[in-house]
Amino acid sequence: MAVIGVPAEIKDNEYRVAVSPDGVAELTHRGHRVIVERGAGDGAQFGDDLYSAAGADIEADAAAVWAAADVLCKVKEPQTSEFRLLREDLLLFTYLHLAAYPQVADALLDHRVTSIAYETVQVAGGLPLLAPMSEIAGRMATQIGAHHLQREHGGRGVLLGGAPGVRPGKVVVLGAGNVGWNAAWIAAGMEAEVVLFDMNLDRLRWVDQIHGGRIVTLASNRAAVARQVADADLVIGAVLVPGGRAPQVMSEEMVASMPSRSVIVDVAVDQGGCIETTHETTHAAPTYERHGVIHYAVGNIPGAVPVTSTLALTNATLPYLVQLADLLDEGEPPSAWQHPALVSGLNTHRGSVTHAAVAEALGVECAPISG
Repeated sequence: MAVIGVPAEIKDNEYRVAVSPDGVAELTHRGHRVIVERGAGDGAQFGDDLYSAAGADIEADAAAVWAAADVLCKVKEPQTSEFRLLREDLLLFTYLHLAAYPQVADALLDHRVTSIAYETVQVAGGLPLLAPMSEIAGRMATQIGAHHLQREHGGRGVLLGGAPGVRPGKVVVLGAGNVGWNAAWIAAGMEAEVVLFDMNLDRLRWVDQIHGGRIVTLASNRAAVARQVADADLVIGAVLVPGGRAPQVMSEEMVASMPSRSVIVDVAVDQGGCIETTHETTHAAPTYERHGVIHYAVGNIPGAVPVTSTLALTNATLPYLVQLADLLDEGEPPSAWQHPALVSGLNTHRGSVTHAAVAEALGVECAPISG
């Protein structure tokens, strides 16, 4: 019997919980023990009574949840106050984004923690555990941008959909992955003028076929981006390098060229940001102004819609969490894993970084694990 710990999230305004009550029911049905910190699901409208009914043990003390767990399942990377709870025999399963949070990497290495990051688990070239939150973040990015474009929220006073006889707002999306495509899709649905950039022409071809030309697709290069953002009302940063730091595709000079009180939403900020002038903000203080442009750069955007996000996240992670628990129940050490998806998600193990892109971003040597 493996023990899965589900603590309450303590990152600023993070209301998601790592496992829904239905996920707990599946794990306990398979013979595993699940310990949920008291109140962990309150922000997502999942009360302790629902977890108890699903078979979880409710624990009032966060430290006790961490101490008892074989697998510690979270949503966001450990916060500074949680570093003391890390230990060598713990398997941590969560979003880590170590390229953007090197201090978390240091803590994991110092404590020799085995960690699997949702965002680096790969199957057939896809990122199945990152995809649901990317989809939600992308859809929210347009909604957030529209909100901050309103004059009372400091914006230009532009309605993305325009009005009869009035030109709609212009939205430029940098990156056509799950975040970018969903952001562009929602913007097009709001009847904005939408320009979507990517370096992958096949991906742009696919978007063009899906949307029948409703979204303008452009091959990404510095000059083309500079021209398009110069009159954009909203720019959405959505560039991803799995496990690595996001490249900066929009310079400070480009930001300065944008119209006064236009808006930037940099979803890539949890991987360092793809716009030179962005730095991470929080839900409590989500925006700041630079060169007259409003910047929104919250690192956990889906945390604002925790009911939807928790259900979507559990749908994606549960099969892998069950597999991890079953492996530990069988007594298999990580070095014996024969599961490529799990090995691809491994970021740290026994004091070493095991993922090549993460190691490169952190400037350390990679020590890949052999399955």
